[in-house]
Amino acid sequence: MRPEDFTRQIEQFKARHDKLETELSDPSIYAVPARASMLARENQRLENIFAAYGRWTGALNAAQDNRALLETEHDPEFRALIESDLAEQEKTAEEAEQALMMLLVPPDKADSRDAIVEIKPAAGGEEAALFAGDLFRMYVHYAEKRGWKCEVMEQSDSELGGIKNVMFSLSGEDIFSRMKYESGVHRVQRIPVTESGGRIHTSTVTVSVLPEASEIDDIAIRPEDLEISTFRSSGPGGQNVNRTDSAVRIRHIPSGLVVASQQERSQIRNREIALRILKSRLLEIQRSEEAAKQAASKRMQVGTGDRSERIRTYNFPQNRVTDHRFGVVSVFNLPALMEGDLDMLLDPLFLAHSKLVVEDFLKNPGEES
Repeated sequence: MRPEDFTRQIEQFKARHDKLETELSDPSIYAVPARASMLARENQRLENIFAAYGRWTGALNAAQDNRALLETEHDPEFRALIESDLAEQEKTAEEAEQALMMLLVPPDKADSRDAIVEIKPAAGGEEAALFAGDLFRMYVHYAEKRGWKCEVMEQSDSELGGIKNVMFSLSGEDIFSRMKYESGVHRVQRIPVTESGGRIHTSTVTVSVLPEASEIDDIAIRPEDLEISTFRSSGPGGQNVNRTDSAVRIRHIPSGLVVASQQERSQIRNREIALRILKSRLLEIQRSEEAAKQAASKRMQVGTGDRSERIRTYNFPQNRVTDHRFGVVSVFNLPALMEGDLDMLLDPLFLAHSKLVVEDFLKNPGEES
């Protein structure tokens, strides 16, 4: 892209920045801390955009000047200096452009939220359950690397050590902004431990990532809208692991949603977990309805989040993982990825998504919410 493509948008941002500066200079705005904080964050984002745009255009201009010098300069030593500076300016321009693309993505209100993640085997039997366990461990390692807290809310293991179902929460900084890319179908191609003939099998696992609801959300759950029942927790093979009815199942009558929790031995604790899950599911329904009304282009969406959408393939024989969104992104270090180095895939995904958003933004200026 060229700097002139952004001229109109930068002018709009400057007008908005001037308005924000005026509002933030008024002491009365701080009577409502939440609004003052929101405006301050928006103002900082615009200043970061201006800084990245300035670095980008400055480096592009310097590179152009160096190319012009190379056309007339014949001294070998001076040409070497010019070529060295040109390479540095081109690198700076590329990095600044990438930073600008990311900054221009309209912030999702849910990006700063904690998340609830659910993993379930789909096709592939016990091998799918084993890979569900591998994905769970990958996310746990990733959370540790980023300093997030992981809490298991529900887990059911398979007989061979895989996972039939696991639901866990992640809390920390900017969790949903990264984990939202994980929703969808994950496909694995490898030789299962259960395969004696050495044949490669294909299995699938579904991952669902929900932004966790908080106290400030307008999600009203009336006691009369809930059907609550209890049952005994069970482990692999269906055997009872508790002798009391500590597990809790909740049905939300208006939506038809049913959630359950049997992870804890306390019925009260399981009820709390089930209600957290229910509120987050209702929040996601609310978000989906709003997105359907406001979305100007499907290209701007990370994905539908639908469990039927295949997003990624893990090919163990070829040591390759391929994400099928945004023109396909592949990395060739599968062992490191499975140990939690997920940013090697999420960073290029975020950049590719950002470029698509910016393309739409340039075609439809003034539509940022």
